[in-house]
Amino acid sequence: MKKFFGTDGIRGKTGEYPVTPDFFVKLGYAAGLVLTKNIKGNKKPSVVIGKDTRISGYMLESSLEAGLSSAGVDVYLTGPIPTPAIAFLTQSLNADIGIMITASHNPYEDNGIKLFSSSGTKLSDEVENEIEEMIEGEIKCVEPSKLGKARRLDNAKAQYIEFCLTTIPNEMNLKNYKIVLDCAHGATYQVAPEIFKFLGADIVLMNHEPDGLNINFNAGSTYPKSLIENVKTHKADLGIAFDGDGDRLIMVSERGELVDGDQILYLIMDYYHNQNNLNGGIVGTLMTNLALEEKCKSLDIPFARTNVGDRYVSEMLRKNAWEVGGENSGHIVLLNCHSTGDGIISSLQVISALLAKRKKISEALKEMPLYPQVLINIPLINKIDINSTYIQEIKLIAEEMMNGLGRVLIRASGTQPLLRIMTEGPNKELTEKAANFLVEKIKPIS
Repeated sequence: MKKFFGTDGIRGKTGEYPVTPDFFVKLGYAAGLVLTKNIKGNKKPSVVIGKDTRISGYMLESSLEAGLSSAGVDVYLTGPIPTPAIAFLTQSLNADIGIMITASHNPYEDNGIKLFSSSGTKLSDEVENEIEEMIEGEIKCVEPSKLGKARRLDNAKAQYIEFCLTTIPNEMNLKNYKIVLDCAHGATYQVAPEIFKFLGADIVLMNHEPDGLNINFNAGSTYPKSLIENVKTHKADLGIAFDGDGDRLIMVSERGELVDGDQILYLIMDYYHNQNNLNGGIVGTLMTNLALEEKCKSLDIPFARTNVGDRYVSEMLRKNAWEVGGENSGHIVLLNCHSTGDGIISSLQVISALLAKRKKISEALKEMPLYPQVLINIPLINKIDINSTYIQEIKLIAEEMMNGLGRVLIRASGTQPLLRIMTEGPNKELTEKAANFLVEKIKPIS
């Protein structure tokens, strides 16, 4: 059981342990030692550090820099940039570690980190455990001549923009497209507009003026209300909303319909399949809509589920030697394009699919209607054993309430003190009834 690392790195309220300056110094030192221990020869170990737009990013960046430098690691600082850009830059610069300072879709008060290996992949559980073992140990600074240096990467954004553009056809032109972009006042606020403007799209920007305190505030992929309104008002072809660090997205159709990660995954999967470019099968999670699994079955495309979290999607893709997977929250992993989930690249692949189909997004999605799905979060005060007899009994009752045609999922959040309940089935009324029953039975013990 890990003490600090959750489903996706470390995350918490700034100023409260472990998101404190002193802890991040120790974290930088421990990560520097663990991730560079196998370096041979005279190569100086190095790390790329990026951040989103939270005001606390400056403080935590300095703390990590101090810890890494004391371990003899050189530091490259990118400034505000999307998480997937750090994965890319870690590889392109031949760095040993990539660190993104972010709390993703959480409010500005929170912060944390995501760590990448030299190959641009999320760290394994084994490596995270090794870092945790060293965090609370004594910092033994290397001798002065071996201390790490820090420098700014002035061309980091330009490199990442160029990389994103390599994932689409050279002839792609969006001059007849109007797109509303919601940057969540986060890490995509500079690069995303530049990419879509370069492609000739008519861009309507929203939530693109970060002040350190407004990231994700009534904005981005977790708050699509304003995006829906703007798509309708501006009569746009589609809307795109990223989260605070830019590794996930949701979309909105020209009709103002919300397009979630499962639908985005379907559009990309169908596009690759029609182009004979789909290698292997599709990886979803425990939360993936049953409609996508059944669509894969109808097309003879293998489908597999894994635990919630894009790192687990990536791990299963690599294990199966497949390339395409994702979550309904909007984390889409396309290993044919990048080593990790990337909101901007995923949106470009969807638009490529729509151009190939010559269809509006709402028309394309008629090919895969989703099953009704109810998601409810219950705040946790007490610890709940989701494998207990009681939980299993009420879960069975909920399934019976949907006439045995639905699916029930009860799981603890990996990033917040929440119990997540999901019911899914062909009958919306019965699906809602089953979800409300579970909440009624679980809330008193939460």
